[in-house]
Amino acid sequence: MITDRHSMTMYQQQAYKKNMQLLQPDPKMERTKEENTIILDFLPNGYALDDRPMYMKTPVAQAIGIEHFVLLELVPKKGVHLQLYEEVYIGEGKRDKIHHIVGKIPMSKLTRTATSELEFIIKDIVKKNEKRFIDFFNNARPLSTRMHQIELLPGVGKKHMWEIINAREEKPFESFDDIKKRVKLIPDPEKLIIRRIIHELEGADKHRLFVDVY
Repeated sequence: MITDRHSMTMYQQQAYKKNMQLLQPDPKMERTKEENTIILDFLPNGYALDDRPMYMKTPVAQAIGIEHFVLLELVPKKGVHLQLYEEVYIGEGKRDKIHHIVGKIPMSKLTRTATSELEFIIKDIVKKNEKRFIDFFNNARPLSTRMHQIELLPGVGKKHMWEIINAREEKPFESFDDIKKRVKLIPDPEKLIIRRIIHELEGADKHRLFVDVY
C-alpha cells in the first residue's frame, strides 16, 4: 500500500504532482440551487404528530433535489395531490405544483415512507445521470497533501485511489461498467456513489462531494 511520496513509483509521482496542482478550487464545482426534485412522500393532511386542528394543517411533501441531493420540505398549491417518485419543479419563475419551499430538512426528520424510498430514488438519480458521476472519477482531486477526494468513497483507500488514478491517466473512464472492467478493486462504483451520498445526508462528514447545502 502506498503511504507516502517516497514509496511511489516514478509514474505515480508524476500523477501525484499533477493532482497536487489541482488543489485550487475548481470553478466548475460552484453550486447552484435545486430546480427539480423527486417526491419522497406526500402527506395531504400534514404531519401525523402535528396536533393542531385539521383546518389549520397544510399538505406537505418531502423531496430530494436531483442536482445536489438536498432534502426539502415543500408545500403544494391548493388542490394539488403529489405522487411518490414524481418530479416537480421548484426553481425560479412559475411553479406548476409547488406553492413554496418550507426549507431544508435533516435526514432524521424524514417520514418512514420517505426513509424507505430514499436509497431507491438516489439509485435511480445516479443511474439516470451516470455521466456526472463518471466525471467525478475522472476529475476527482486532492483535498490536501494527505487526502484525496476518491478516498472519501466508502471503503476506498490509497491502493484503490492509485489504481483509479493510473487507469484514468491511461484513458478517461466512460461508464460504470468501464470502471468495473479496468479497476479490479472497484467491483461496484455505482454502489460506492450511492453509499457516499447517503453518508453525506446523514451529516457524518464535513466533506461534501455530492450533497450540497441549500
